[in-house]
Amino acid sequence: MIVKDEEARLPVCLTSVADLVDEIVIVDTGSSDRTQEVAADYGARIFEFVWQDDFAAARNYAFSLASCDYILWLDADDVITEPNRIKFLQLKQELASDIDAVLMKYVLREQEKTGEPLASTRRNRLVKRSRNYRWIGIVHEYLEVTEGKQLLTDIAVTHRGVESHSGRNLQIIEHYLASGGMLEGRLRFHLACELADAGRYEEAVPHFAEFLLDPKANRDDLVLACARLSDCYGHLGHEREKLEMLLQTFRFEIPQPEICCAIGKCMEDRQEWTLAVYWYVQALQNANGSNWTAIVHAASRTWLPHSRLCLCYARLGHLGKAYEHNREALRYLPDDPGLLDNEKKLKLAIDTASPQ
Repeated sequence: MIVKDEEARLPVCLTSVADLVDEIVIVDTGSSDRTQEVAADYGARIFEFVWQDDFAAARNYAFSLASCDYILWLDADDVITEPNRIKFLQLKQELASDIDAVLMKYVLREQEKTGEPLASTRRNRLVKRSRNYRWIGIVHEYLEVTEGKQLLTDIAVTHRGVESHSGRNLQIIEHYLASGGMLEGRLRFHLACELADAGRYEEAVPHFAEFLLDPKANRDDLVLACARLSDCYGHLGHEREKLEMLLQTFRFEIPQPEICCAIGKCMEDRQEWTLAVYWYVQALQNANGSNWTAIVHAASRTWLPHSRLCLCYARLGHLGKAYEHNREALRYLPDDPGLLDNEKKLKLAIDTASPQ
C-alpha cells in the first residue's frame, strides 16, 4: 500500500485484510498524522518515500519491498468484505502455482443500505512477485500485465472513498507537462478526463479526439473516451456530435447497456419514442452478454432501462407495457416513490380505459 494521512481510514482497511496476508508493506509518502503509528499496530513494515508527483513510482517502490511469492495491493479506502474474505482465503489455499495474475472485481460505488454494487470494474489485484510487473502512469496508474497466465475470479475489493482527486490529478499532469513531459497515450486520455471533470469541456474535446486516433490505445479506453467526449458535447450543447460519439463506440465494442441507455436518452430528448424503446430493449438484452471489462453501472443493466421503457411506452399509448416495465423496475427499487407513483397512475389509467 502507498498512503498519506490515512489514520482515520487505515484501521478499517487493515482490519479487513490483516489476517489474510503474510506481510503488510506500508509506504508513506509524507503523512503528518498518525498513519505510521496505526500501521505499526497491525504489524506492518513501514517505509517512507519522497513524493515525486508520480503514483506509479511510489507503487513500484512499494512492490520492490515485498518479500512473499504474491503481492496484493490495496488503497487505504478499500476494504474486503466478509463474504469476499472467505473467498480470498479459499483462493489462497487453492491457487495454482502457474497463475501469474489474479483479476478481481473492484466495486467503485455501493448501495448505501444493501451494499449492492452500483458501479464496478476489474483490476489485476494479486500478482506473482517474480514476474516483476510494473506500474505505469503518473496518475490513474495501472499495473501492466501483458504476459503470463491470468485467473478471473468473482472476489471483490470494495472502494469506500468519497472525495474527488480530480483537482490534484490535474495539477500533477499540468506540472509534468510544464516541466517538459510528453503528452501521449493514456496520459492524454487522463488529461482529457480530468479537464472534463473540472468542467473545462472545450479544452477536453480536442484531447479526447486526439486520443481516439492512437493506434496503441486499448479497447476499453477507446469506448470510455467516446462516452466521455459525448458527454462533453452534451454539456456544450452539440447534440448531433453527442449522439455520433455514442455510436462511434460500436467500432470498438458490441453495444453495452451503458451506451444503449445513453443513446436511448438522446432519442427521448428528440421525442423519438419508438427509437428510444429499441435502445432500452437492447440495453436489457445485452445486460449479461459480454466480457465487458470497463466500468459497469448496475443501473443500466437492471432498473434504469425498465423505468425509461415505462415512460416511452406511456408516450406511445401502450399503457399495459408501460405498467409491466414499471413493475420490473420496482423489483430492483421497491421503495422508490417515483415508481410507486407511476404504478398508481398507470393502474388508474388502465382501469379507466378498460371497457366496463
